[in-house]
Amino acid sequence: MLLLWIRGVLARRFLRVAGAMAGVALTVALLAAMVLFLASAGATMTARAISAVPIDWQVQVVSGADPDLVGRALNDAARVETVHQARYADIAGFEAETGGTTQTTGPGQVIAFDSFYAKDFPAEIRLLSGKTEGVLIAQQTAANLHVGPGDTVSIKRIGLPLADVKVAGVIDLPDADSLFQAVGLPPQAAPQAPPDNVLVLPRADWQQLFDPQAKIRPDTIRLQLHVRLTHAALPADPVSAYTFVTGAEKNLEAKVAGQALVADNLGSRLGAVREDALYASVLFLFLGLPGIALAVALTFAVTSSGASRRRMEQALLRLRGATTRKILSLSATEAAIAAIGGTVLGIVGASLFGLAAPGLRVSVAMNSPTPFLVALAGLFVGFVGFLFPAWRDARWVSVSAARRAVVRKVTPLWQRLWLDALLLASAALFFWLSASTGYQIVLAPEGVAATAVDYKAFIAPALFWLGMALLTVRLSGYIISRNGRVLRAIVTPVCGRLAPVVSATLSRQSQRLTIGIAMTALAISFATSTAIFNATYNAQARIDAELTNGSDVTVSGTADRPAGAHLATLAALPEAAAAEPMQHRFAYVGADLQDLYGIDPKRIERATSLSDTYFSGGSAANILERLASTPDGVLVSEETVQDFQLQQGDSINLRLMDAKDHQYHPIPFKFIGVAREFPTAPKDSFLVANAAYVARMTGSEASEYVLIRAKGDPATLARQARSALTFDPSLKVADIGQAAHLIGSSLTAVDLGGLTTIELGFSVVMAAAAAGLMLALGFIERRRNFAILSAIGAKPRQLAAFLWGEGLLILVGGFAFGLLSGVSTAWMLVKLLTGVFDPPPEALSVPWTYICIVLCLVAASVVAAVLSTRPLSGHDPEHLRDI
Repeated sequence: MLLLWIRGVLARRFLRVAGAMAGVALTVALLAAMVLFLASAGATMTARAISAVPIDWQVQVVSGADPDLVGRALNDAARVETVHQARYADIAGFEAETGGTTQTTGPGQVIAFDSFYAKDFPAEIRLLSGKTEGVLIAQQTAANLHVGPGDTVSIKRIGLPLADVKVAGVIDLPDADSLFQAVGLPPQAAPQAPPDNVLVLPRADWQQLFDPQAKIRPDTIRLQLHVRLTHAALPADPVSAYTFVTGAEKNLEAKVAGQALVADNLGSRLGAVREDALYASVLFLFLGLPGIALAVALTFAVTSSGASRRRMEQALLRLRGATTRKILSLSATEAAIAAIGGTVLGIVGASLFGLAAPGLRVSVAMNSPTPFLVALAGLFVGFVGFLFPAWRDARWVSVSAARRAVVRKVTPLWQRLWLDALLLASAALFFWLSASTGYQIVLAPEGVAATAVDYKAFIAPALFWLGMALLTVRLSGYIISRNGRVLRAIVTPVCGRLAPVVSATLSRQSQRLTIGIAMTALAISFATSTAIFNATYNAQARIDAELTNGSDVTVSGTADRPAGAHLATLAALPEAAAAEPMQHRFAYVGADLQDLYGIDPKRIERATSLSDTYFSGGSAANILERLASTPDGVLVSEETVQDFQLQQGDSINLRLMDAKDHQYHPIPFKFIGVAREFPTAPKDSFLVANAAYVARMTGSEASEYVLIRAKGDPATLARQARSALTFDPSLKVADIGQAAHLIGSSLTAVDLGGLTTIELGFSVVMAAAAAGLMLALGFIERRRNFAILSAIGAKPRQLAAFLWGEGLLILVGGFAFGLLSGVSTAWMLVKLLTGVFDPPPEALSVPWTYICIVLCLVAASVVAAVLSTRPLSGHDPEHLRDI
């Protein structure tokens, strides 16, 4: 009998089963794709975090301990790829005679690396001039001593005479903070600044000079083992990788038993990324769950669409002696077809989608139990979607009740309790609370990301989403059931003179129509809110990246090697649309040393974008005009204004370095405005002034930075700039893509592109399915009614008027409520996630093309549903017999 029932279901109710199967497939595919996004985001986080750590572990050997013993313990505790020794010596200072004068420095350090260190740790040393073989001097030290390759520097050893060495090259130490960190400090201790004066010696020279110092002052000498672990052995998930690395570090500490101290740079980085991984969950909850809930609701709506037919079938089965268990077993066969078929299709679809979508790693998710759990979720949705309404009807509906044609209408409890209004009011309250306290995922200006998740912020959009769904049902049901002028005005364009009859007919089917309108509205709302949020996010991410980088491409130098000296070369690059110099100096405000940026206010916007939100007290244009008209004017950051209690118009004496004597001298400025943000500036304290005034008062016209706007791809322009500046390795070229890689998406590593592809792709499908499928199922359920009308003489054109009227009603209601809900939800999401954006967006970015495509596809699905089910000519006796 089961096989006979299955054959009958597939022959007579294939569309409903196929619709339920599609709903399950959408649920499973979206859930699997979202899980795939989370797994891929985690793996990307881990990979990028690992690549950003030059030295995984710095193992400092305690004075008197055996380095070989520590090395053996290190190999036992973790899988090590390479280990190199680094020796440190504290010194009292350096001294050099240049130009007939003697230059001296304060305390510093002299370090030495063993063979092949530079090959395995290439990020530690960057050659600026000279050669790498021999004595290397740090750039800042060389500037302090006024020396370069070929000059002699005297080292003031502690307790020993001066030692002279000849400089072979000038270098930059990009990872100085980590290289010179104090190993063994408690976690809560403040980080120490790296030394200003550094010299790098060959290992043999270092031992010759500092082995005697180690004997008299062993506390000034340190030996470290710089370790790189085998990264392929680390788990892909950042949480698991963090646990793995810190566990290995604890194991090493136990093995060395106090003979060494460990600075776990990799563990610290993974710890920060582990916290940032919450951001992927934030996006999943904010953007993914509504789509999954919509897919589940669509499945239940499809299975509930044949309620009247199901009750009739159960009544006939009871008349033939079927028990409740037998009825449920037959319904279970339908559920099995929809659940199993939909789950298989969903898993396959998600896998294919993952292979095609950018940035998603299918293998990462497939190597976990997650696909099995997703499959169980799909089976659960499919079986419950069919069996629950069948169980409810089989247990509570009698044969006589199934035969009733008229049922007294009862207002649902939620409408009598005004649950929709309560939900919307609660959403407004929670939104106000979250927005006032500030949901923060904050980016530090130096590129240090930190994530803090306030899960109460999810309450507002969730309540709003549910409240809007119920409000849509209430208002659409009210408009339809009243059969007033609004309903007739909606259907008149397609029904003509039959509008009163069609509207009267539709008013008797308000419950079914409101479900179709609500499902369509929810689907359009989901597509609209996701598209607007993603467009706003992507647009603002570029602004954030440009703010951090300065422009599309930024070339930065130093006071003695300014990038502005090559302005003509950079402006002439084929991909350069405009190039503008910018000074980057330092100025003392009281005792506080701050960054000072000298600009040409009339030309700066040729090379970079300045948002109105960057400034307080006026638009960007007004503030720049004010600065241009005040030669000695200065813009001050908000923090400085608060710290020093400044009032607009105050005179400020800033101390700037004079180019002649390299000493700081007071220079008068006039405080004319507040700058919240500025390209390349730190977030806390900085100053912006006229470059011409700064140059005149300091005696130097040097511009340390050059901001370049690209005609096309910034990466191409960056490559051209690097090629043009190969003769000066001290100049750094950075493009906006590098900044976006650092701060975009998860602030450290999560790529929103994969999530965007998932959300936008599925929202289009669900929007079209919600309208077209629900409408088609409703038409099929009423085939018998249309057959009766056809039998008594109704013409196909008149019958089609009922179909077109219903389709237009669902379109108008779905568009109106869906767009209103979608735009409101997107605004709420952007407002709640303002902490992501630095600065916050001035307005929503609306992807009109995508929204128009979604609306057109929804309309096309409705048209297809009408055309596929409209009566053609004559009446169909088969439909008259179809009960």
